Amino acid sequence: MYIGETIDISTRLTYHLNDPSKQKLDEAYVVYGDKFNKSATLDIEARIIRYMAGDGVYSLLNANIGLAEHSYYQRDELYREIFKSIWDEFRHMGIAKHTIREIDNSDLFKYSPYKALSRDQTQSLIKILETLLNDNYKRCVIEGISGTGKTVLAVFLFKLLHTPEENFNFTVFGPEDQHIVELVKEFKKKKASLRMALIIPIEPFRDTVKHIFNHVKGLSAEMVVGPADLATSHYDIILVDEAHRLRQRLNLMAKHYGIFDKITDILNLDRKTATELDWVLKRSNKTVLFYDEFQSVRPGDVPKERFDELKNESQTKIEFLHSQFRVRGGLKYVKFIDKLLRCQLPAPTEKITFKKYDFQLFDDLGEMIDLIKLKEMEYGYARTVAGYAWPWPSKKITIPLI
Repeated sequence: MYIGETIDISTRLTYHLNDPSKQKLDEAYVVYGDKFNKSATLDIEARIIRYMAGDGVYSLLNANIGLAEHSYYQRDELYREIFKSIWDEFRHMGIAKHTIREIDNSDLFKYSPYKALSRDQTQSLIKILETLLNDNYKRCVIEGISGTGKTVLAVFLFKLLHTPEENFNFTVFGPEDQHIVELVKEFKKKKASLRMALIIPIEPFRDTVKHIFNHVKGLSAEMVVGPADLATSHYDIILVDEAHRLRQRLNLMAKHYGIFDKITDILNLDRKTATELDWVLKRSNKTVLFYDEFQSVRPGDVPKERFDELKNESQTKIEFLHSQFRVRGGLKYVKFIDKLLRCQLPAPTEKITFKKYDFQLFDDLGEMIDLIKLKEMEYGYARTVAGYAWPWPSKKITIPLI
């Protein structure tokens, strides 16, 4: 499927059907309305692209849709409702399968490259592109806590660099995005042929991203690999999502020592000191690491000190993500919960408030679960999570309370 907007249907269709990649398309649908000004049209086009990607029925031929999500008159009170009616019609016609709510909760939607980026993500994207173009730097570290959009940025970047320049509609990029356009054009001119990989250390999540890549034009599941795949492959650029979950040899499960030592030997590294991070650096000309030291929870993870050494090297660029996407309370709420669980809250001097946010404490687990189930029925985003609440002793190690 290809999705686009136009003021001249006949000319636009003729243009697309002359494109070899689109000549196999054999049906065309037109969405129109008397309230479709230019801003509304571009917004609805972008939303159709996002939700079609999240629906998973079709593989899209579109490039990235642009960088920023722009506001305009009556966007929320009128045009969001118009989009809902359009989507309902798509489902009635059999073009779309899932409801908006179902798609909102899907991995295909959450990690799709057809997303508008936050200001933080846009600045990090610029930093990454500049680093990749600058021969004085070998790596870029993007730091951000859970929910700041590291995976979305990684997938967006991968799609950006794997879309031919002629397939981009750069007119949808706003004036503030033109620096991105210039960097992308410079990159594609300088890097005509490129070998890239996205490394995800955690296997279940790696399988999820492979599934996403299979639904995106220009990407494939083979581009998403695990650290062990570095035994036989070298890349121009390696992106590592969840870099804090790369492992060291110390504290590995017994069944993993053999393969770990084998790969370390292949790469001519020291068995006693080498880590999967060293494998990545050895097998890439340029490296982008998406990292959060607070999500490193296992004794076999590469220690924080090793990442600190890397960040302090002159050939490393660092950028930070701060915007919070997973909770409506934002970064302020996340910091509050973190301090609460670490018993670091200062003595209360005034009531702590969060706009449009509800925080409750329970002394009955059953009541809490019942409320979460009600929230799930109402919003579809509710989750129950658990973490360590007491020391975890074993024969060799003890994980302290967080």
